[in-house]
Amino acid sequence: IAEQDNESTCITRPRMDFIEARSNEGGETPWLCHVSLFKPHWPYIVPAPYHDMYGPQDFLPVVRAQAERETDHPVLKGFLNSPASKAFSRDDVRDTVLRGYMGLVKQCDDQMGVLFDWLEETGRLQDTMIVVTSDHGDYLGDHWTGEKMFFHDTSIKVPLIVYDPSSEADATRGMVCDALVESIDLVPTFYQVAGGDPHDIDHIVEGYSLCPILHGETTQTPRDASFCEYDYSHAPLAERLGLHPDDARMFMVATREWKLIQFEGGFRPVLFDLVNDPQELNDLGQSPDHAEVIAQMQDRLFAWTRRQSQRVTRSNAEILAQRRSSGGLGVMIGVVDADDVSPEDSAKYRGHKVADHRALR
Repeated sequence: IAEQDNESTCITRPRMDFIEARSNEGGETPWLCHVSLFKPHWPYIVPAPYHDMYGPQDFLPVVRAQAERETDHPVLKGFLNSPASKAFSRDDVRDTVLRGYMGLVKQCDDQMGVLFDWLEETGRLQDTMIVVTSDHGDYLGDHWTGEKMFFHDTSIKVPLIVYDPSSEADATRGMVCDALVESIDLVPTFYQVAGGDPHDIDHIVEGYSLCPILHGETTQTPRDASFCEYDYSHAPLAERLGLHPDDARMFMVATREWKLIQFEGGFRPVLFDLVNDPQELNDLGQSPDHAEVIAQMQDRLFAWTRRQSQRVTRSNAEILAQRRSSGGLGVMIGVVDADDVSPEDSAKYRGHKVADHRALR
């Protein structure tokens, strides 16, 4: 496949056309361009010259322990017995795939370079925020598994690199941040960069703008825990376990110290001590010594599930303003006397009598 015909090139070049078209429209209307490169991904087919750029000397050591294979947890054991996990547990398969995987990453990197160079050459780099991230990681043999099916950091702790050309971000340029950030934070960030107030959309967006961190106003987000959820009802594992689709779900809550994974379907939780076991090799979900920690993390998770996430008509600010001046809307339910409401709300009604329109019938 010629370079100009591969997936990454075919995705990148039309995005340049999109940006050019938006710029030609003139004005100050902000735009957002999502460049979703498909690779690296199955089937890991790598064109030359990327197919042999990397070898074992470039690979990170695999992260896994024999004890992980001896788990009695039905869901964990099911994932470990999947075809992808069995394949990636073989060193020969892992070494072969990693060569291709890293080559595909390099190909994506080169295509992003084409886009970034074009932005710079056309003068757009100075007013364009660039965010490089991913929807998930890939186990590639870590924890004796493959694909993306569980909540180890290998799968969920994705990179997030932000280039903010604004002068407000000069103070933090080059900074490495350890804040608890989620992918849902990108929408309010982009909204603020485009000139909006993130509070105006807090009824439809759950994340936090990252602009305060980028501008050096703070080093953390307001959250003290991060959450993930996964529906595996479509997977063969759910069929093997005899699970109803509603029960083939799992949820994760993680602080800086602990990570809890809660399962539907009656399965016990999984707990990792992120301080003493940062590689997440030792499941403490059955440890009596950690029952209190498990209960505390479950409380965090259940509080999150009770959050208001279906009210999408008004922002919090609009609701606060409305409930403080509901009488001003003209409908005063239960009010018998003008003294029952504030003078401001009753002013236009005091001493005012509605005209008698009966004679007009």
